Amino acid sequence: MREVEVLGVRVEMPSNQPIVLLRELSGERYLPIWIGAVEATAIAFAQQGVVPPRPLTHDLMKDILDATDTPLNEVQITSVNDRVFYANLVFASGVEVSARPSDSIALALRTGTRIVCAEDVLAEAGLAVPAEQEDEVERFREFLDQVTPDDFDS
Repeated sequence: MREVEVLGVRVEMPSNQPIVLLRELSGERYLPIWIGAVEATAIAFAQQGVVPPRPLTHDLMKDILDATDTPLNEVQITSVNDRVFYANLVFASGVEVSARPSDSIALALRTGTRIVCAEDVLAEAGLAVPAEQEDEVERFREFLDQVTPDDFDS
């Protein structure tokens, strides 16, 4: 497993489909995962520190984990099959729960939990970005700094 960080979410054109972009911490690969608009908003909210007046689903999940003293140790992106990604929530007790990567990422951002990705997933679906293309990635990051959760409303 390789640790990854969440760079952010954006809407892919022309499909108008949101993606979350992950980057491995000790390498040059990026992992785009197509997600739903609701999950994109949840991830963007967490990254921007937006606190809604009432807890959204992922906020509620975090509150439940906190109230029951159930630490989330790790989020694992475990596999990809026909462009569908799979993940596990790994708890301190050793219990693992299958979950969508988008929900897992939204929860990880709220709990400060590290996110790891299976090497074979990165090998199959990851995109290596050579140093000379880093300026394009930097432009993407600038876009992410300016995007708001409202951009994901359908």
